[in-house]
Amino acid sequence: MTLFNSVRWSRHKFNFGDCILSFPNRIYTEKELERARSLIQEGYKHELRVAGSPEFIQKVNEALNLIKLAGYYDFLRTYIREIREIDGLTQLRETEASIWANKFAVENPVDAASLIVQKTYVMKEYIDGKLYYGGLAEKRSVQKRIEFLKQLQEKCTSSRISEECMRLLNMWKNGSMAY
Repeated sequence: MTLFNSVRWSRHKFNFGDCILSFPNRIYTEKELERARSLIQEGYKHELRVAGSPEFIQKVNEALNLIKLAGYYDFLRTYIREIREIDGLTQLRETEASIWANKFAVENPVDAASLIVQKTYVMKEYIDGKLYYGGLAEKRSVQKRIEFLKQLQEKCTSSRISEECMRLLNMWKNGSMAY
């Protein structure tokens, strides 16, 4: 697997005046959650890392460009440290602030971007100490995905991207996809 840094690798340190705090390597214990929460409240942003095959990296970078276009990139960098290619099921790894995705999840850049935003919102709820799993939480995260697609459709100038946003929005509206 090839590693690529869409932005240079971070040592996860944040300067609070005279005190330098590092972002926790994992976010599992209450102390680690509190430190992560505190850093985020002070404006901490991850230097996003993308790991995977060259094709995966290219597809993720296409999705990241759409996320930037829609104005969600700082939101993403606030909560997600890494997007990593795996052979299994796509999932948010809350304790690592990481999204594990397979090659099929990033095949369509518009859908991949909306998925990344959805997983980022779930990570936000985890950090905020809210119930981040289950039916109601899933509905909230899907709503954020839909909001992202609407925002991207408004801001893009490409008819191809706009049409794909509309297709995905219609799928969500018509119940062709869960929730």
